[in-house]
Amino acid sequence: MAGTSHGHTPAAWTGVTIAFIGFCISGAFTVMASPVGFWAGLGVVVLGGIVGMGMSAAGMGQPKRKQPHVVQHGSQS
Repeated sequence: MAGTSHGHTPAAWTGVTIAFIGFCISGAFTVMASPVGFWAGLGVVVLGGIVGMGMSAAGMGQPKRKQPHVVQHGSQS
C-alpha cells in the first residue's frame, strides 16, 4: 500500500474522522448505559460514510482508474 495513494484524500480523511468521532460518542454512551446516545453515535458513524462518499463524488476523492481492455484473438480449446 505504500506505493499507492490508497485513502490519502480529503474525502477519506474527513469521512474516517467523522466516523471515529461517532464511535467515540457511541462508546461513551455505552459506558453511561444510555441507548439514545449510543444510537446517536452510530448515526454520526453513518454520517461520516455519507460525507466521505459525497466528497468523493464532488471530486475530492481518488480519481477512478480505467480498467485495461483485454482483447482475445481466437479461442483455445
